[in-house]
Amino acid sequence: MVQLPKNRFLDFGWLKQFMPRGLYGRAALILIVPIVTLQLVVSVVFIQRHFNRITVQMTSAVVLELEYLLEEVNAAATPRSALDRIAPVIRPLAMWVELPGAPVDTSIRLTDLTGSWVSRTLQAGLPNLTGVDLSSTRDGVIVGVITSHGPMRVGFSRDRVSASNPHQLLVLMVATGILMTLIAYLFLRNQLRPIRRLATAAEAFGKGQVVPYKLAGATEVRSAGKAFLDMRSRIERQIEQRTLMLSGVSHDLRTPLTRLRLGLAMIEDDSREDLERDVDDMERLVDRFLSFARSDALEDEPEPVDLATLTRHLAENAARAGQNVVLGDVAEPGTYPARRAALERALENLLGNATRYGSHVRLSLVTGRGDLRFVVEDDGPGIPPEAREEALKPFARLDKARNQDKGSGVGLGLAIASDIARGHGGHLRLGDSADLGGLKVELVLPR
Repeated sequence: MVQLPKNRFLDFGWLKQFMPRGLYGRAALILIVPIVTLQLVVSVVFIQRHFNRITVQMTSAVVLELEYLLEEVNAAATPRSALDRIAPVIRPLAMWVELPGAPVDTSIRLTDLTGSWVSRTLQAGLPNLTGVDLSSTRDGVIVGVITSHGPMRVGFSRDRVSASNPHQLLVLMVATGILMTLIAYLFLRNQLRPIRRLATAAEAFGKGQVVPYKLAGATEVRSAGKAFLDMRSRIERQIEQRTLMLSGVSHDLRTPLTRLRLGLAMIEDDSREDLERDVDDMERLVDRFLSFARSDALEDEPEPVDLATLTRHLAENAARAGQNVVLGDVAEPGTYPARRAALERALENLLGNATRYGSHVRLSLVTGRGDLRFVVEDDGPGIPPEAREEALKPFARLDKARNQDKGSGVGLGLAIASDIARGHGGHLRLGDSADLGGLKVELVLPR
């Protein structure tokens, strides 16, 4: 079976690039397009057919009157007798006549919707017609005809040949359409306001903030809002339970670790140093568990933080701790609403991982189009692209791809940094360092 090539213009997918992306824009489009289409259809069907048909009928009646006047004028011996002959008829017909008169040229205003129909009907009914002037006077019509006594000008009211002011219908339709669109927009805005509040609450919760949200709006919006509140409550309970569990377990482990350390202090044996090193590793694991438990705490409120100052402060702290961390490019984005303690903990974890597996580490702060990025690079073995997603999960162990001489990690450093980044509405991105050759970690925050 032969498959015909798909025409991209038939699926209307190309229209998406021209469509508004916001809810307000799409709602306004849904309102305006039907109203404008309805006005166009009514204008074409009603004005083109109804008004034009009425114009032709009224003009045809005037043609009969003009034919009668023309016969009376041609039957007279002189122009003066012709005027006397038609004088009793002109007044009842509400016309005026000039004989002989100046030539008349056909002229129609661009805004005259029925003028062309008047002109065509008069020309079809009066073979001796020289012209139809519809522009000299707004409310009148001047017709020029050839008689046996020379050119004759006949004037009469425009109401005799067409319905008065047909453009008023368009003005009324446009004004009514604008009024109804405004009313519909105001009503729709009230309907969309609960959706925007729901989106704001969901976006804030994604950044680790809990903003008040009250159910409002239509039934469907209330159902979605109630589902969001239930979901937020469940997530908060789960975070609280996990935090309490990890904190409790870590706290309970400190007691036996303290007893072990005291017991080892009273032992004089060659294996004492190895056992104390194991206890130090266990305490380090407990500290990591506590740090991971605190990374999801939502009780701290964001505060304005000078990111450039924070970057230099972290590099100085790392240098005082004996870590080979150099400062790269540092942008000056100003203050940023963040949880300072959590952000410091995330960056310290990234620097700790980098110094653990590399000998040279660089910390930078760069700005993008719509984001801010803390960049930590090292000259270590890096992480293969296929393992980077796994590396961001809690307790992930990728030591086979890293430096075994530095010991075994807990697998929480990147997970803690990733959780804190998500709590600020950002994310953690892993890549390769172009000049150092090792791992490149970017903590991306939205602007």
